Amino acid sequence: MIGKSPNQNQKHLFLSNLAEFINPQHELCLLADEIDWRQFDADFAPFYAEVGCPAKPVRLMVGLLIVKQLYNLGEETVMAEGVSNPYFHSFCGESVFQWKFPCDPSDLVHFRHRIGVEGVERILAVSIFLHGEEILDEDVSIDTTVQEKNITYPTDTKQAVKIIRKCRQIAKNEGVKQRQSYRRVVKDLLKKANAKSQQKAKEKKKARKKLKTIASRVVRELKRKLSADAVHKHEEKLELYEQVLNQTKDSPKKIYLMHAPEAACIAKGKEHKKYEFGSKVTFAVGQLSNVFKAAVSFRGNPNDNQRLEKTLEQQKRLTGASPKRAFTDRGCRSQKIGETEIIVPSNGVGLSAAERTRLRKSFRRRAGIEPIIGHTKSDFGLESQTI
Repeated sequence: MIGKSPNQNQKHLFLSNLAEFINPQHELCLLADEIDWRQFDADFAPFYAEVGCPAKPVRLMVGLLIVKQLYNLGEETVMAEGVSNPYFHSFCGESVFQWKFPCDPSDLVHFRHRIGVEGVERILAVSIFLHGEEILDEDVSIDTTVQEKNITYPTDTKQAVKIIRKCRQIAKNEGVKQRQSYRRVVKDLLKKANAKSQQKAKEKKKARKKLKTIASRVVRELKRKLSADAVHKHEEKLELYEQVLNQTKDSPKKIYLMHAPEAACIAKGKEHKKYEFGSKVTFAVGQLSNVFKAAVSFRGNPNDNQRLEKTLEQQKRLTGASPKRAFTDRGCRSQKIGETEIIVPSNGVGLSAAERTRLRKSFRRRAGIEPIIGHTKSDFGLESQTI
């Protein structure tokens, strides 16, 4: 059942209303006045049942997601900050200041799963239309960056150890008695595999190979001893474990993180960082307004034309209109996608002086998307995602 926000006009007998002692000109107060919170209730109502215990108010959950992103906080840190910040309470629809925030950090995760990608896009659309007429510019700048995962090395050794531990947990849950738990063996092999001395290179290599052998042995034993129903239940996990253990250095679709198998190795041609591990994200920014009009994350390493088409589709879905011109880098080979003309840098041969000047100014404006993406990474949590 969908929850309801508290009555802001109701005076509390013993506690002062938040509106009586906070600054109404604070950025969060001004932003809260601009957002139509009732529209969120209407949009997200289909995700709730008509019976049962009332859920947390939609404004509370959406407000927490917004301030979490605005101040680059995590699920737990946004709760800790909210306890000491009355403006967080006010923005999320609370009428009085509380010593404990009215929800648990895990509620944010459940809410994101509840509303899905469409719900998150709805929140993005509201943030776009808050800029009013600024978003009416017909030209957009499009660029791609990498949303990195927080990967630690050596990945193969750590994944083998993780597989052994996870198989041990599956065997315990399913009541399967393993031939050997390898607890002490894995501990000793890890010490040898992580030795600092360069003189023990052969011993380190041998220990890492042994860990991988043990992991494969444990997976095979588990598949033999599990019942048919248990094998079907854990089939996806066991296939993932086998894929991780069978992959080599030159495997085309290597898995670097078992909990985030979509993470890919991406070469962006940077001198200071040859490879980045994560997902590609494409942004569309208005050339005159510098307002984000689309932000799409992709699995793997798709080519530029595929990413450009999805990004323009999202912009049309969110704003109701396709851009007239999209300025991109030389990686895109398309000349037109739908109603949008795709323009890439060229030497200007065959163009008049006025056209060359106009294009030069447009690509100079496009260069402004680089610092915008940089701030998105450093200030708003896009740089490294610990998943």
